[in-house]
Amino acid sequence: MPALATLGGIESMRDTLAMARALVEGGRTIDLAGLEAEAAAICAAVQALPIGSADALRPAMLALVREVEALAATLQP
Repeated sequence: MPALATLGGIESMRDTLAMARALVEGGRTIDLAGLEAEAAAICAAVQALPIGSADALRPAMLALVREVEALAATLQP
């Protein structure tokens, strides 16, 4: 079940980023401290999975990347 736990981490981070984006869009200031460590933990967990196990995580990872890009676009002056 490591892939399932990793999927939970990916989805949790995506939700955090979506909330951060909503706050920025609402004119709020956000603190992104800690996101780098969370991203590193997700990457380490994916790398630790048996070969082929991470393939099932691809859609969730792509959704996470899209959310990072959306937040980045929101933060542009």
